[in-house]
Amino acid sequence: MTMDPSPLRAVIADDQALVRTGFTMILAADGIEVVAEAADGAEAVAAVRRTRPDIVLMDIRMPEMDGIEATRRILGDSGPDGPRVLILTTYDLDHYVYAALTAGASGFLLKDVSPEHLVSALRLVRSGDALLAPTITRRLIERFARRDEPRTLAPHRELSALTPRETEVLRLLATGLSNAELASRLFLSPTTVKSHIGRILSKLDLRDRVQAVVFAYETGLIAPGGGPAVIRDGPITQP
Repeated sequence: MTMDPSPLRAVIADDQALVRTGFTMILAADGIEVVAEAADGAEAVAAVRRTRPDIVLMDIRMPEMDGIEATRRILGDSGPDGPRVLILTTYDLDHYVYAALTAGASGFLLKDVSPEHLVSALRLVRSGDALLAPTITRRLIERFARRDEPRTLAPHRELSALTPRETEVLRLLATGLSNAELASRLFLSPTTVKSHIGRILSKLDLRDRVQAVVFAYETGLIAPGGGPAVIRDGPITQP
């Protein structure tokens, strides 16, 4: 996938000034412009409305308004062409992360992320990819998703919009299969698999494959603990 060559603009939202300063320095050193900083969720929402960044680094636990509600408001305001939101968390299985993903976040980063990983993650997500490998997303959902929780997805996002083949692709995608594994399992070319995923995201009004995995679990297309794939961690994948 070709990366967008234009300068990347970011907003950093964290209630710790030292964290904001450190991330700002790291990003600036790599040519990424931090257009605003925010100490709480309300400030983050206002900053995004004012500056229209490409991406938001969002802490979860902040005063006034937490990062989950801020993410929901930012993405609700901006639509599909709005900024991507990456959640900052201290623990890789923080139970708040699942709520943030259902609110529309494109992935999460640990606060002790290396400078190189931070920069590459922002550029990856800016290009339209999801930050999480599907297997990591699945592990999060299997730990925190509950079938009796209220559904948070818009009512028009129905599985009936998908063809049988697209439904099959979504089900396998949610079990953690990579594009190459999907192609092998379905006897399709990688290009055809990518086309199917693109149509699934478009029909369901989803931002990326992370949201597609969340959707598959929350609609009951696949149940926590189900699916044929073996859970195994891997590198960041591209749809």
